[in-house]
Amino acid sequence: MAAPTLTEFRNEPYTDFSVPANRAAMQAALAKVRSEFGSIYRLRIDGEWIPTGDKLVSVNPSNPKEVVGIHHKATPELAARAVESAYAAFPAWSHTPARERVSMLLDVARILRARKYEFDAWLVYEAGKTWPEAEADVSEAIDFCEYYSREMLRLDGPQKVSQLPGEKDELVYIPLGVGVVIPPWNFPLAILTGMTVASLVTGNTTIVKPSSETPTIAAKFGEVLLEAGFPESSFTVLAGSGASVGDVLVQHPKTRFIAFTGSRDVGLRINELAAKHQPGQIWIKRVIAEMGGKDAIIVDGDADLDKAVDGVLASAFGYQGQKCSACSRAVVDAKVYNQFLDMLAAKTKNLKVGPSEDPANYMGPVISEGALKSILQYIETGKKEGRLVAGGGAAQAPGAGYFVPPTIIADVDAKAKIFQEEIFGPVLAVTKANDFEHALELANDSQYGLTGAVFSNDPAHLAEARERFHVGNLYFNRKCTGAMVGAHPFGGFNMSGTDSKAGGPDYLLLFLQAKSVAAKVE
Repeated sequence: MAAPTLTEFRNEPYTDFSVPANRAAMQAALAKVRSEFGSIYRLRIDGEWIPTGDKLVSVNPSNPKEVVGIHHKATPELAARAVESAYAAFPAWSHTPARERVSMLLDVARILRARKYEFDAWLVYEAGKTWPEAEADVSEAIDFCEYYSREMLRLDGPQKVSQLPGEKDELVYIPLGVGVVIPPWNFPLAILTGMTVASLVTGNTTIVKPSSETPTIAAKFGEVLLEAGFPESSFTVLAGSGASVGDVLVQHPKTRFIAFTGSRDVGLRINELAAKHQPGQIWIKRVIAEMGGKDAIIVDGDADLDKAVDGVLASAFGYQGQKCSACSRAVVDAKVYNQFLDMLAAKTKNLKVGPSEDPANYMGPVISEGALKSILQYIETGKKEGRLVAGGGAAQAPGAGYFVPPTIIADVDAKAKIFQEEIFGPVLAVTKANDFEHALELANDSQYGLTGAVFSNDPAHLAEARERFHVGNLYFNRKCTGAMVGAHPFGGFNMSGTDSKAGGPDYLLLFLQAKSVAAKVE
């Protein structure tokens, strides 16, 4: 098979839902997906469909009485079986020519594009995403497929190295082995897709352990992989708890690497478990981790306040603040602090919160009852640590949907809990800075280092931030969310993870190892 001829990478365009035909197509997709609510999904290991009887029930966070999907949960024994199966399948899959794996991946992109409205609808119902947020998620998944296809072709075959006289010298990249992919619930298609296809297209057999909040989206993506031609033995999707299934996958001696996106505490636990050598293990496991953030936006004294307000609002409250890139701290110069706060509070109070299937709502629900309780506890703490200027409690009666209004707490000290800890909800702490130097100190006062932004018209201040604002993704005069594949390789510093830079030219190298071959030439 000849290598596919590909044009230069371009990001997938977003659907414009203001167009009546697109709006009608989305409504039809919502109805279709709703008709599949309550479907039962079995496990599949090496082509065998397995019911276990132990069920994981996924619900609609806008209306928890609605069951989206029912999934048979894996046992520790089945998790171990999946690793053994993947290990047995690795030799054949790893020797499948890269151009064939790329062709399959391009088919995944094609299928996702054809079923875009349907996947939008699944994200609306199972993940609580509004229409625009769902559309961005599916588009990013397509982008990962297209981008990594091109990257795999670039990395296939001998790489350029220096040639010694009398030798033919080469460097080639080869797959690692059995990979475990543990994606989050907040980008249950995009991040799931990105990590999974990165592992598969580089020739690794792959076990996906999706979040227990969004297993239906993972099951649907598994269907896409099969339709695109990925062999049944090349991947497994295993629903189940992290404590029982996840630990077995991470610790198994035949697991070669783990790709994880999620919370700091879970990421640290995975790293610790993976680092411990197991009997029979013949390698040091690799961990690729993205673990969240406590992201800050600096508003300088000369900033365009209208743009700054819009950027902070979108970054803090888009998808209910449930992004690792979300702005949860606004650090504002004292000269414009009160004016900025008044403008932001006024706009925030006009945001509409409600079921995510209604396109009139700017914000939908948070993901679960547990998340709701945790966020409300942080808000109560924040009321003691600062001044509440917007929001402040649950938006609905208990059991009617997991809604939290956008909440702003001002005058927050850098030592405050809501300034330092990741809340993962629509809660923004606003802190006053004496000047730009002080603002940088406050922004960097965090164990995390994922995203950040600066609104300023001072070139010297922007240059200083470029050097000193210690985050993996830094933005000037725009929001700190919405990293685009190819343009903004994504991953952060410190407790934000291993700086994996998803969607960038270094990412696939994390799923490969380099082999040097030198041949004497007579």
